[in-house]
Amino acid sequence: MKYLMQIMIIGGITFAGEMLHVLIPLPVPASVYGMVILFICLCLHIVKEEQIEDTAQWLLAVMPVMFIGPGVEIMEHYTKIADSILPFALVVLISTVLVMAATGLTVQGVMA
Repeated sequence: MKYLMQIMIIGGITFAGEMLHVLIPLPVPASVYGMVILFICLCLHIVKEEQIEDTAQWLLAVMPVMFIGPGVEIMEHYTKIADSILPFALVVLISTVLVMAATGLTVQGVMA
């Protein structure tokens, strides 16, 4: 029953994010709205970490499995993208560095 309640909390927040995505005409993914709602709820102690911790840990544990499908799909269509592999690799490398830098600066700003 504990896990069901945790899934319902996370699912409800995800649903609220989907509703905001429909209602607000901005090019923001519904998942981002959901993460912001969850962050606000955690900061304001509306949702306590203990209330979703076990299910969140499980979701993090199974997350790598979700990337198997896209990885296999890339391998199946490698011949189609082989000529563009260098630009793809550069975009991945640059965007990874930018995301890491933005995350680090954001964390430093929040902690200060």
